[in-house]
Amino acid sequence: MDIYVLVGIVIFLALAFDFINGFHDTANAIATSVSTRALSPRVAIIVASIMNFVGAMLFTGVAKTIGGKVADPAKLEHGVEIVIASLLSAILWNLVTWWFGIPSSSSHALIGSLAGAVVSAEGFGGINYSGFTDIIKGLIFSPLIAFTIGFIVMWLFKQIFAKSSPHQINKGFRTGQIITAAFQSFTHGTNDAQKAMGIITFALVAANLQSTLDVPWWVKVAAASSMALGTSIGGWKIIKTMGTKIFKIEPINGFAADITSASVILTATLTKLPVSTTHVITSAILGVGSAKRFSAVKWGLAGRIVISWIITIPVTAIIAALIYRVIALFM
Repeated sequence: MDIYVLVGIVIFLALAFDFINGFHDTANAIATSVSTRALSPRVAIIVASIMNFVGAMLFTGVAKTIGGKVADPAKLEHGVEIVIASLLSAILWNLVTWWFGIPSSSSHALIGSLAGAVVSAEGFGGINYSGFTDIIKGLIFSPLIAFTIGFIVMWLFKQIFAKSSPHQINKGFRTGQIITAAFQSFTHGTNDAQKAMGIITFALVAANLQSTLDVPWWVKVAAASSMALGTSIGGWKIIKTMGTKIFKIEPINGFAADITSASVILTATLTKLPVSTTHVITSAILGVGSAKRFSAVKWGLAGRIVISWIITIPVTAIIAALIYRVIALFM
């Protein structure tokens, strides 16, 4: 098949992944502000769409990490086919978890899929182990950090506002959540939209259509626009899980969770590490809930979410490996 046709398929699938990522992960950025009625669902989605686009346009470090740290696209004989298999696997996983309302990670799905497809095509020697390990460390430690910081922030809020009127406190924090929801959506764009940019750039290098991992301007605009459009659709099943089923969130809790997760995600972006915004935001909510009252958190649901986190990378790696073998039969 003509290389330009293959690259065209990659671009279509990458933008589809970004679109699905937008409506899959929209809930993460706005769930707390919607559940506390700081923002109406319609306004929250508009804010999230705009801020996702702005965030996506301002950074490219994570895209370069995705494009070059899992494997070197210039050294792969079938790099474009590998990307196609990776994207099909990640999209399938995102749709399945969205359908069941599970806040799983698009980042884990893409990283796991890319690694599985590379191994299927090139063997384990095709993996850049040092870079891949760095990414995995970021994916593992970021939710732990978010949980810890969320717990500390909420504990401090409890000490500071212990003698204040709950009604007045929640009224003030409900207003503050408008700002934190916008900030969280912005940081979501700075990290998540870059993953599609990185995978398209990976394919362009693998196809010898460019020699560096610098993200072309048109790729940035296309990926940012796809994520913003997907965000405008929303993910109501996951909003329900994130905003109501983990524990009963009040405005002060939502503010603490939002400011925690947004800070962790932005720090990861500045250090060029792809993290799971889903994991970070969920972990921040769990940390805040634990500080509010440990027994208030529905740990059974939290456990099921964690299980989905653990299985995402190996399951998507296997799916991508199988998809690549099917593609190889026809190419």
